[in-house]
This record gives sequence, C-alpha cells and structure tokens, in this order.
Amino acid sequence: MKVGYCGIIGKPNVGKSTLINALLRYKLSAISPKPQTTRHRILGILSGPDHQVLFLDSPGILQPRYVLQELMQKEIEEVIESSDVILFVGEPFAPPTKIEEELLKKTAQGPKPIIIALNKVDLVKKENLLPLIDDYRSMGFEEIYPISALKLIGIDDLRAGIIEKLPTGEPLYPPDMIADKPERFFVSEMIREAIFYLYGEEIPYASSVEIEEFKEREGGKDYIRAIIYVEKPSQKKIIIGEGGKAIKRLGKIARENIENFLGKEVYLEIWVKVKEAWRKDINWIKEKIYQY
Repeated sequence: MKVGYCGIIGKPNVGKSTLINALLRYKLSAISPKPQTTRHRILGILSGPDHQVLFLDSPGILQPRYVLQELMQKEIEEVIESSDVILFVGEPFAPPTKIEEELLKKTAQGPKPIIIALNKVDLVKKENLLPLIDDYRSMGFEEIYPISALKLIGIDDLRAGIIEKLPTGEPLYPPDMIADKPERFFVSEMIREAIFYLYGEEIPYASSVEIEEFKEREGGKDYIRAIIYVEKPSQKKIIIGEGGKAIKRLGKIARENIENFLGKEVYLEIWVKVKEAWRKDINWIKEKIYQY
C-alpha cells in the first residue's frame, strides 16, 4: 500500500488550496482571489484501497514583513521537512520568479522527489506552455504536469503521479478521516474566507477569527460564537458596516458554508474586537491563531 505525505508549496495565489481541494475531491482549504489566504499547514487525507495520501497545504512563499508572515514561512519549511513527496505549484504565464527558483534549488538538494504542477493552463495557449515546461526541465525536473485545479484538468493524472512516488507502508489514519484539525478550526477558516471575499485589500490581512464557543445541540441548531479581531477601530467599523449591513452579509455567507460543512443548521453569532498590532505579537498569534 502506498502511504506518505505530499507537501504542496508555491507562491501566494498560485492555486495551492484550490488544488488540494481538487485532489481530495473535498473542500478542505479556504480559498479566495486574494493572495495569502492560507496561514496554516493543513493536513488533508485521501484514502483509497491501495493508498493513503496525506496532503499538506502550506502558506505562499514570500519575503516576511511581520511576525505572522515569519511564522507562515516556518510552516512552509515544516511542510518540506515532513513530506515524502514535494508538489511545487507554479503558473504557466512566465518563468519561475527568483524566490521560486531559490526554493526549488534548495528543495532539489534533498533526496525527496519533486513534482511540478503548472496550474491554470486553461488560461494559456499550448504553444506558450511548452517553453515554460522546457524551463523547468532545464532546471532538472522531469515530472511536470499541466493542470487546472479550477477546471479539474489533469488532476487524475497528477494524483496518480503523486501516489506512484510515495513509499509503501501501513495507513496512518482511519479510512473515513479527512483532516487532522477539529471542526472549530474549519469553522474559523470559513468565516475568514468570507472576509477575504467581501472586504478590501487590507481588511482580510488585518483580521483573525477565533471560535470562542461551539455548542452541539441535539435536535436543534448548533451554537457558534465567533470573534473577529482587527487592528484598528476604523477596520472594525468597516467589518460591521453601516447599520450592521456588512457583518450581516458576512454572517449569512459564512453560516451557509458552515452548514454545508457540518451537515446541519447552526446559529452563528459574530462579534468584532480590536487588538492593536496583533500581527506583530508572537505570543498572541500562537495563542489565538496557531492554537490547533
């Protein structure tokens, strides 16, 4: 039986989270059109009769500007260290950037197999794609898969290629388990995903979500109380909106996604609090964001 970890790495907004959802055939990671949506290393489990793939989603590669981003980059290093196979996700629009090249060269120095997935190929012509494939081959990479995670193009072939590279072993998780994090974590991610969709450039990055209370109720709606933290009073006003309209819309979108995820109705209560400069407070970040 093929069993092992596949770490997914790449720059922000390249489609890593959309890809892991496609590979799992299940929505696990939060996605949005904005970069840096993913802050955590997320484990998604794909079990089959002859395999168990443990996909590790990771934040995007970047030059850190504050403590939160420094911790996000450490998450990438841990993903690489923990993986049996490394899946690098690039784009088909241009050759690898300098930071991508540096990561690939550093990773290639190790013994672990590396697979290249060029995502979003539905947006380019085939004749423009071939030179980019040659660029990666000139760097020493042979396993290159043109894919579209959004359109599910090439996903089956990529999944099979990953499984082939895994070592043999015994399953590490029960076959019906799909993730290693609790429901609270995914509920907070769904609220944060809604923030990324609804608000402007700065608000999503200055926001964090904590599930303060989660009560399961037999025969009734589950009760969820969430706190959105922002860094400034002005950001709190934007989150709430005039007459509370913005936060009501946020709550509706998040609640519907949470109900689809949990498979039952929920009563979602959202509050907004100000925690100044929380992105620079390492102790607060570890307590509130990396608690799971």
